[in-house]
Amino acid sequence: MTRIDDTFARLNAEGKKAFVAYVMAGDPDFDTSLEVVRRLPEAGVDIIELGLPFTDPMADGPTIQLAGQRALEQGMTLESTLDLARKFRKTDTTTPIVLMGYYNPIYSRGVDTFLNDAKAAGIDGLIVVDLPPEEDDELCIPAQNAGLNFIRLATPTTDDNRLPKVLQNTSGFVYYVSITGITGAAEAQAGDVGPEVARIKSQTDLPVIVGFGIKTPERAQEIASIADGAVVGSAIVSELGAGKSAAEVLAFVKSLADGAHRA
Repeated sequence: MTRIDDTFARLNAEGKKAFVAYVMAGDPDFDTSLEVVRRLPEAGVDIIELGLPFTDPMADGPTIQLAGQRALEQGMTLESTLDLARKFRKTDTTTPIVLMGYYNPIYSRGVDTFLNDAKAAGIDGLIVVDLPPEEDDELCIPAQNAGLNFIRLATPTTDDNRLPKVLQNTSGFVYYVSITGITGAAEAQAGDVGPEVARIKSQTDLPVIVGFGIKTPERAQEIASIADGAVVGSAIVSELGAGKSAAEVLAFVKSLADGAHRA
């Protein structure tokens, strides 16, 4: 059982849906990012998705691309991202952290070294968007053996032939991408998402969390009501990118969390 498994067990017992918040590590700077991440749980966040800055984030739209660029310009690396997680763990030992990013920085560090360091830093799960199931031996299986959940994305183009392959070694939860395209590109539509979530849940006992295109508390509630929870990323990152204070960003996050928890 990981912190992710424990969190979903608790939420299920409470009859609540999950709210997952994405922030880019080091955006707009290390100290502000750490303050925001530390305070996300008190704003109602059940699981933290921590973005790993990378120079070529091919799944991300302009908002998260710019956040990654700002973080890189501040000198953020894989090591400083893990350091942020370590500092978070000094005051919070229960809230799960999922590291979301791309394989290149992990490959450069070395898989075994990375997994040891990530586990020691308090990372609970990985979303590595550019490693398909055919490459499971590369990182997914070693991560599972190290006690980290490996969370896979399913999308509107994941048909019935592909879905079993996607689900095969997934753990923690399934992340359903509600739109066809990059982050922040369109708005999630419950009428489109509902049947897809039901299709996935017919083939797995894992929770299904929906992300991409959720920007308001109302939409968070609507999407969470037809899934096991909702993820918001670009809308939060854009608040940081607009120069809002940590308190203002966290107030916005709380409104989103409250929406998802009303579902």
